[in-house]
Amino acid sequence: MTKYSMYSKMIIHALLRRRSRMIVALLAIAVGATVLSGLITIYYDVPRQMGREFRSYGANLVFIPAGSSQALAEQDIDRAAGLLPRDKVIGIAPYLYERVKVNEQPIMAAGTKFQEVKKVSPYWQIRGKWPAEKSSGVVIGQEVAEFLKVEPGQSITLAAGDGTEQKVTVEGIVRTGGNEENFVFVDLPLLQKMLKKEGQISVGQVSIMATEAELAALSKNVETQVTGVSPRLVKRVTQSEGMVLGKLQALVYLVTIIILLLTLICAATTMMAVVTERRKEIGLKKALGAENRSIILEFLGEGLALGGLGGIIGTVLGFFFAQAVSINVFGRAIDFQPFIALVAFVVSITVSGVACMIPVKIATDVEPAIVLRGE
Repeated sequence: MTKYSMYSKMIIHALLRRRSRMIVALLAIAVGATVLSGLITIYYDVPRQMGREFRSYGANLVFIPAGSSQALAEQDIDRAAGLLPRDKVIGIAPYLYERVKVNEQPIMAAGTKFQEVKKVSPYWQIRGKWPAEKSSGVVIGQEVAEFLKVEPGQSITLAAGDGTEQKVTVEGIVRTGGNEENFVFVDLPLLQKMLKKEGQISVGQVSIMATEAELAALSKNVETQVTGVSPRLVKRVTQSEGMVLGKLQALVYLVTIIILLLTLICAATTMMAVVTERRKEIGLKKALGAENRSIILEFLGEGLALGGLGGIIGTVLGFFFAQAVSINVFGRAIDFQPFIALVAFVVSITVSGVACMIPVKIATDVEPAIVLRGE
């Protein structure tokens, strides 16, 4: 039998002889590893999940004409969009604003792409339905609908400044609680044709999953490479998002530290009780010639074995814990992160090793003669 196999048997038998105490320590480490693994997973996944939630509040980046220009070219917007990471872009909604007459009443019209509006502004409440792309259907604001006394399914007449008229059908009425209720929204190509402004838009609203710092970097890149576009961050959205994310991550960080400290205290207390019970055994080993190094390795081995087993259990349970939190809070699943699992496992072993420091010091201070006399 090699010394390594002998050492392993000693550790296993020592753990099994004191099952009740070791189970308590194992549970403490496993619970700590579960919470640690789950919270770290949530910590890194919160920005992505919260980013998606914040995108339901509208655009966080706007493209406006650069310099003294009054309009943007659609091709410039396409070039700017090409500089954004496609996997993070939720939608890009172009808008062309112009005052027109609706049933002989002056109303502000906005030409847009309805499919993109649904992505960028999912908070819009539509009574009726969204118009199909490249159709003559329109969406009108609640205030406009009440002023003109129209309902979904009825027809209205749009008239441009030069007298060009277009009969359209009201497909839906939008309520947002904002300025959108004072507009009539028309399919972009249709309004461009009426106003003879083909290929032109007034502004582009972008909804993209990115932090304020990332948005600033992307804006600078767009401004440098696309001369006709001036990007602007929607401050009230980006700053609020950053503040909320910062507070949530700080909370998770604080709770993680508290859990680690509680796990450390529980494991250390259990190991100290084990050392106290085994004082005679330790004294006898020392009397027979065992060195402090052997005593230290034995207790460290027990602690690290508990840490490793508890870490494995906690890492697995931690993923399911984080998955349950994500599904119940955000309604979305998360992916397993091997790196986070490895970190939780290593931290569990480290905490167990640190928890053994005081008990090991007590064990090495045992005086064989005093202990064996029963004092």
